[in-house]
Amino acid sequence: MEEQNITRITHGDKEIIIVGTAHVSFESVALVEKTILEEKPSTVCVELCLPRYEAITKPEAWQQTDIVKVIRENKTPLLLAQLIMAAIQKKIASKLNIAPGAEMLKAIEVANGINAKVELVDREIRITILRAWRGLSFWGKVRILSQATLSAFATTAEITAQEIENLKKSDMLEAALRDIGNEYPQLKRSIIDERDLFLAHKITTSAGKKVVAVLGAGHVPGVLANIGKSANIAELNTIPPEGFFSRYSGWILLALICGLFIGGFFYGGTAVGLAMIGWWSLITASCGALGAIIMLAHPLTIIATALSAPIATLHPFIATGWVAGLVEALLRKPQVKDFVQIREDISSFRGFFKNKVTRILILIAFVNITASVGTITAIPIVTGLFLKG
Repeated sequence: MEEQNITRITHGDKEIIIVGTAHVSFESVALVEKTILEEKPSTVCVELCLPRYEAITKPEAWQQTDIVKVIRENKTPLLLAQLIMAAIQKKIASKLNIAPGAEMLKAIEVANGINAKVELVDREIRITILRAWRGLSFWGKVRILSQATLSAFATTAEITAQEIENLKKSDMLEAALRDIGNEYPQLKRSIIDERDLFLAHKITTSAGKKVVAVLGAGHVPGVLANIGKSANIAELNTIPPEGFFSRYSGWILLALICGLFIGGFFYGGTAVGLAMIGWWSLITASCGALGAIIMLAHPLTIIATALSAPIATLHPFIATGWVAGLVEALLRKPQVKDFVQIREDISSFRGFFKNKVTRILILIAFVNITASVGTITAIPIVTGLFLKG
C-alpha cells in the first residue's frame, strides 16, 4: 500500500516516519491507520494547529460563535477567508464522499487507541493568513480574493479520486508550488516555506524516540529539507505590522478631506463649504447604501449604512461595513441552525447567501467595497468644488 508516501529518517536519537497525505483521500486515511498501528510510535504529530484541531474534532463549536463579537473585533475578513478555504476543500470532499481532514482525525483516533501522545505541530492558521495577507500588495489581495471566491463555487464534476491521489506525487506538487511561487512569492513564503520550517522544528523537537508525522504531501519535501535547520519560532509566530500606507492611510484621508472642507469654508464661503460636505455625504451614503440594498439587507440596516457612511468613510477606526454588519446581526441575528448548517451551506453560491452567518460576512465586505467606491468618486468632486470656490 503506497509505501512511496512514507519517508523514514533519523534525527539524533529520534526515528521519524513521515506519512504524506492528501486531505480528502480514502487511501490516505487507510495509510495513516496502517502506519501508526504497525509502527506503534510514542508520539503522533499531525499537521494541525489548535483552532483547526478544534474545528474538526468539535464541529458543533460553530453553534457558540458570537457573530457580533467577531464583527466588533474586526475578525470578519479572517473568518470569511477561512470559510472560503473550507468551501473549496468541502466541495472536493463532497464529490469524493469523504470529510476534509479525515486522515488527521484517523491519526488522532488511532494514536489515542495505542496511548501515543498527539502533538499539534502546525502554526496557528490566523498567524499564517495574516502574515500572508500583509505581505501582499493591494492588487495582489484583490486577485487572491477573486480567485479564491471563484474556486469556492467552481464545479468539481471533473475531479476524480485518482486525480486527488495523483496530488501526492512529488513532481506534480513541486510544479504546482513553483507556479504559486512565481505568481505570489510572498504567499508561498508564508503559507508553504515558513510552515515547512515550523513543521520540521516541531516534529524534530516533539516528545519520544519514535514519531509518526502525518502531513499533507505538499509539505513533505520542504519539511525534509528543513530537518536540522534552526528555526526562530518566536519570529515565525509574529504577525508583522501593517505597512505604512495601511496604518496611516485613514489618517491621511481624514486630514485631506477635513482640510478641503475647512478650505472650502475659508476661501469659498459658507455656500461652498456646505456644498462640499453635502456632496461628500450624498455620494458616500448612496454608495454605501447601494451595497446594502444589493445584499437585500434589512431596511434599517440600509438606513444605518447611509447615515454612517459619510463619517465612517473618514474615520480610521470605523468601517461602513462594520456598521452594516452589526445592525444586520442585531436585526436578523443568526440562529443555532445557521451555525449548524454553515458547513453545508458554504458548498454552494446560493447557500453562502442563504446562511445568515455568511450573508452578514459578505454584507460587511460588499458594503466596505461600495463605500470605498463612493470615497474614490467623492474626492475629485469635492476637490473640484474647492478649486471652483
